[in-house]
Amino acid sequence: MKIYIPGDVPQDKKSIYEENYRKITHDTSRLMLFAGDQKIEHLNDDFFGDGISPEDNNPEHMFQIASKAKIGVFASQLGLIARYGPDYKDVPYLVKINSKSHLVKTAQSDPISSALHDVDQVAEFKENSGLNILGVGYTVYLGSEYEAQMLSEAAQTIYDAHQEGLLTVIWCYPRGKAVPDEKDPHLIAGAAGTAALLGTDFVKVNAPKKDGSSDAALLKEAVGSAGRTGVVCAGGSSKSVESFLKGLHDQIHIGGTIGNATGRNIHQKPLDEAVLFANATYAITVENKSVQEALDIYNAGGKVKTTTEISENSNPSADLD
Repeated sequence: MKIYIPGDVPQDKKSIYEENYRKITHDTSRLMLFAGDQKIEHLNDDFFGDGISPEDNNPEHMFQIASKAKIGVFASQLGLIARYGPDYKDVPYLVKINSKSHLVKTAQSDPISSALHDVDQVAEFKENSGLNILGVGYTVYLGSEYEAQMLSEAAQTIYDAHQEGLLTVIWCYPRGKAVPDEKDPHLIAGAAGTAALLGTDFVKVNAPKKDGSSDAALLKEAVGSAGRTGVVCAGGSSKSVESFLKGLHDQIHIGGTIGNATGRNIHQKPLDEAVLFANATYAITVENKSVQEALDIYNAGGKVKTTTEISENSNPSADLD
């Protein structure tokens, strides 16, 4: 596995950066990011209601999953990690630096997501807590009238994180009144390229669509535009588990992505099923398993079948993560 250590990583932090990279990708360059930052992003919409396991209303549910399942890294805000992390010290963490709720819609105001903490605080928290913090994340809404502020904060976050040997993931979404089509493949490729210019290690984008249809091949432009920045894809619309896993397989093997960022598709399920689903997702992403092998892992519990519905984008807030 070739690891490209960015030039802004100090000499005395290069070994730390490399170790964190190996940990987060399990020596494969592939990233399976378990996203748990939606408590702010979508408030309680993703954690309580029809079709959602009652367990999910308790934030600890996500930490229980992360501690039992195969993942690359668990992403959440510093405050939540501080509350539960000491009981789950073996979980690999990524601190989400900025967040906003979905209450203010684009029709009312362009999106802005300002930093809640800075990297110095994350580094201090890592040292004081002894937790396994491997990186930080930041969301940028390209096309928003506030994009300049977010781009500036994201660039500073990436530079500061690399100074500590931490990895970075940029959530990069075209969004705002100036953006007529958030899923336009060419625009998503531009977002991926912007994240690369900022210097991030990984960029999370939404799966592109053309004429209303998804095709993994549409990701090739974004992957090319990102260069050495690894592209991970957010989940798609509600579909069967089999369709989800096949789509993930195609994103990697046809589109050229290096992984995925999956949240509610995992944590909305009861613990045992959530762990099986995470392990199936990990199998395709990191272990390079086939769709059928991943399905066999998921069905190992004998409780659910491939027709089970998952809902990464099944509610109005789905595109706001």
